[in-house]
Amino acid sequence: MSLRKLFMSCLLTISIGGLFLSSVHAETEEVELSDEQIDEIRTLKQEVMEKEKQIIEKYIEYGVFTEEKGQKILEHMEKKYEKLEENNFIPKWDHKHHRKRDKEAE
Repeated sequence: MSLRKLFMSCLLTISIGGLFLSSVHAETEEVELSDEQIDEIRTLKQEVMEKEKQIIEKYIEYGVFTEEKGQKILEHMEKKYEKLEENNFIPKWDHKHHRKRDKEAE
């Protein structure tokens, strides 16, 4: 049974890796989604957003987050969605995040 779990874990890892690589590949070319593709992504993203909102609301209810922190998280999620919508649902990962020590080295 554990061999089967190992196999499934490897298969899942490879699948996720393939999705990541295809996303990176899309950034190297100019890609435009069709209206149908945009609608499909929009629908999926809205479903995910609704579930994430429910989770945040449960965290607030259970006392994991304060109401204020929960609202900040929800606002951040909305802003990210709006930005994605502005880009026709093509993620833009061109932000450079610098570590603290990278800044100190400058």
